Amino acid sequence: MAVYFLNLKTFGRANGSSAVSVAAYRAGERIRDERSGKTYDHSDRRDVMHKEIILPSQFTSDEVSWARDRANLWNTAEGAETRSNARVAREYLVALPVELSPDQRLGLVTEFSRELADRYRFAVDCAIHAPRDFPGSDPRNFHAHLLATTREVTTQGLGAKTTLEWSDARRREIGLGPAIDELLHVRQRWALATNEVLREAHLDVRIDHRTLQAQGIDREPQPHIPRIALEMERRGYRSVLAERLREEYEARVEARLQRSAARDALPAKPQSLEEIRRQARESWLQMRQGRAESAPRDSMERVKDDDLAR
Repeated sequence: MAVYFLNLKTFGRANGSSAVSVAAYRAGERIRDERSGKTYDHSDRRDVMHKEIILPSQFTSDEVSWARDRANLWNTAEGAETRSNARVAREYLVALPVELSPDQRLGLVTEFSRELADRYRFAVDCAIHAPRDFPGSDPRNFHAHLLATTREVTTQGLGAKTTLEWSDARRREIGLGPAIDELLHVRQRWALATNEVLREAHLDVRIDHRTLQAQGIDREPQPHIPRIALEMERRGYRSVLAERLREEYEARVEARLQRSAARDALPAKPQSLEEIRRQARESWLQMRQGRAESAPRDSMERVKDDDLAR
């Protein structure tokens, strides 16, 4: 069934990432990083179902034609940064409902990418991936990588940093809320956009961006095993990290069961005096009604007369 998943990740100089490398891998292309001189070749990938660069709709195609070339876009993004800890790209990784057709998944991804591009005025390099053909892999794992620049797109290149990159203090100066609000907004928008497509496809399944607790669901969320750990296990190697995460999950489930059992074993909460009186009145009325229904008619009349006399 359809599941909710949206994860935000950043790439930059601080963690040694190259936006060119990331873009080449996501799109399954061969791209040379002009800053480092390295060439990243992932053209042998066969799971890339679609790739496209979405730009703010305020521009015509000719005005920002420079940004439609993937190698040019991401080399420009790398060249625009000079700080040693600069953030170069943001990525939104989203799970796509297996219930949708390929065209429906494509429409969902492109429309959502365009919404992001218009809201933040950045470029979104989206790539839709099919499930990987590995032993033990999940055949339902259709997903999309939405790789966004951290600078606004202009007709001449990349301009100022988007408001997502601003400090909360600077955001407050122009009346914006904290940056975390933007992530919460995007999470909600992805759920709404996905559910709208599911509704239009006449499918009953829906996704929900809220926590299990907010949804009123009393269970532990499934553990998130990093992709590298899963790949190790699929190739027959042991992953200590994956084993630890599963053990921690089982411990949380067991603790939840014990808490539930302890709550069930607690004595009933003492009733208030008013509650006792209310229950006594209800019991008395039920008893009198039962007596009246079981008595002969003349007795019933006497009961009514007695009650009226009182």
